[in-house]
Amino acid sequence: MDDVPAGPASAGPGRPSLSVVVPVHNGGVDFERCLRRLRESTWADYELLVVDDGSNDGSGPLAERHGASVLRHARPLGPAAARNYGAEKATGDLIFFLDADVAVHPDTIDRGLARFQEDPDLTALFGSYDDRPLAPGLLSRFRNLLHHYVHQQGEFVRDARPAHTFWTGCGMIRRAAFLEFGGFDPRLYARPSIEDIELGYRLTRAGRKILLARDVQATHMKRWTLFEVVRTDVFRRGVPWMLLIKRSGTVETDLNVQVGQKLSVAATGGLLLATAAIPLAPWSALAALACGGVVLGLNRGLYRFLGRRRGVGFAAVSFPLHLLYFVCCGVSVVIALTRWYAIDRAARPVAEGRVDRGGRPIPPPTLVRLARRLQRWTTRSR
Repeated sequence: MDDVPAGPASAGPGRPSLSVVVPVHNGGVDFERCLRRLRESTWADYELLVVDDGSNDGSGPLAERHGASVLRHARPLGPAAARNYGAEKATGDLIFFLDADVAVHPDTIDRGLARFQEDPDLTALFGSYDDRPLAPGLLSRFRNLLHHYVHQQGEFVRDARPAHTFWTGCGMIRRAAFLEFGGFDPRLYARPSIEDIELGYRLTRAGRKILLARDVQATHMKRWTLFEVVRTDVFRRGVPWMLLIKRSGTVETDLNVQVGQKLSVAATGGLLLATAAIPLAPWSALAALACGGVVLGLNRGLYRFLGRRRGVGFAAVSFPLHLLYFVCCGVSVVIALTRWYAIDRAARPVAEGRVDRGGRPIPPPTLVRLARRLQRWTTRSR
């Protein structure tokens, strides 16, 4: 593996040079597969920069064996800071951000670069996970297929449509624009969060063009746990995204914040309330069935897709997991609006000419802190 060139990026006539930036913290087997699949890309003229964000499992030396230039943080600073560091050191005209648990297809890079070559006004684009997730288990497969389905919806022209967010799991951006807009905000988003969405908002508010390209796909290898699902949906995405929407004044109706999804959250809340009321008012069972029917009707396209991809049984048992997702969305709205009206309304608006980064960071939620303390206590007592 030592014969793989680490850079700088080399471009042919009329082709933009490319730097691939992969942040990693203890990437393990998935990271090795990520690097191997990059080597199998049909586009080979790229500079590979891996930012080792305080790993202690040998991820850095592994990346070096695959020909990467490795940049190191002595301690974990989070993916926002890691990607900024990689972009700062990159030499390519374009930066391809890739997560360490994502494996590209052979033509992923080719497809993305082709759109930049044909459209000089394009600032950034992102793709989606494919419909063949590698992680086993109902929860992991459902989560990854849900992401794929959501990113494949909308009115596409030649497999692309406008977007006003960005996504670093599999996304490209012009390096000059990334640096001009200050990159990601590691102060606001010290942990994995919505730093890419927030950057997308800044770019599109300034008139920059972002595309969602549904033919730019990669395989997600993450194995989800129930705790990770709730923590991600509520504290790492839901609450920060809702606060960003309020602070930026954005009316969000795209991707998983479409009107149908908002109605599904309301219907799920009605389903839970009606179910809880059944012991006191048996007629509430009819209301619960009606709310469940609303959720099924609003999301029938997803369930048909799951049935085609994994079978009717898989689609059926995915319904409770989808309800959990909507519960997390509803809880996120409640927490975010409580904070917004109780705390953030007193904050002064951003001064004219300054970059609006969406406000202050979200403190670690109480439940997460308690879980961490319990985990430490359990470890010490063994």
